Amino acid sequence: MMKNLQQKVLDAIISDGDKTTKGDKFDNFIIPLIVLNVLAVIAESYPHLEEKFHDFFYYFEMFSVVIFTLEYLLRIWVAPLIYTNKTPFIARVKFIFSALAIVDVLAILPFYLPFVLVFDLRILRLLRLLRLLRVLKLSRHSESMMLIIRVLKKTKKDIGVTIFVVFILLVVSASLMFNIENEAQPVAFSNIGQGFWWAVATLTTVGYGDIYPVTALGKFISGFIALMGIGLVALPTGIISSAFIFELEERKKEEAPACSFNHAEMTTRFCPHCGVRL
Repeated sequence: MMKNLQQKVLDAIISDGDKTTKGDKFDNFIIPLIVLNVLAVIAESYPHLEEKFHDFFYYFEMFSVVIFTLEYLLRIWVAPLIYTNKTPFIARVKFIFSALAIVDVLAILPFYLPFVLVFDLRILRLLRLLRLLRVLKLSRHSESMMLIIRVLKKTKKDIGVTIFVVFILLVVSASLMFNIENEAQPVAFSNIGQGFWWAVATLTTVGYGDIYPVTALGKFISGFIALMGIGLVALPTGIISSAFIFELEERKKEEAPACSFNHAEMTTRFCPHCGVRL
């Protein structure tokens, strides 16, 4: 009886990507609620709006937190049906520490923490701003966002390698530029940390211009590093783009209707080589 109820909740209300009527109704309710929460946080940053609609914002926040909390608890409850190869306890623990579940917790935590702990006003404001993380909950209910997550999971090793290479280049560039420019610019390149900031701005081709080399050798190396940055920093983008296109093609193949081509009929009525009617 309990398992059947769990299955109904999973399939009809909170099953991700479910195309049932009830599943669609849940998504059609929760997605606008998330968007309205983000808009409410933005509106609260305007003092005159916060003062005028303070009560509305407060009660809307309470209503939203109740809904998000119930959703989170229900997802924990039905976790054994998602991780069927785990025991109920392990399945629930696995869900609690999953990325999407952590997002769910961060979405409601700022509301509950002030009731448990006493915070400084500045920290309290920061916690309230954390409510903007609710926008990440959209990834659970958006098929496109779930597609991006799958792409990132499949390419995480390749991306990790490129990020590691870029990090090495950043460290080498920062150290090299510090040793070259420190004597000429002891304030701008006072330590490797300053050089690291310059390297990030240069490799990403942003070039803020607040720190730049003035020596001839420094300018030469800076230009060389900038050219390397064009290729190296763009590598993760290329990896993600190719994987994304591949994933889209795979999804199109899955969604394509089954071919009703009759090979026997083709060979009897048409030439198999040129296709001319026989």
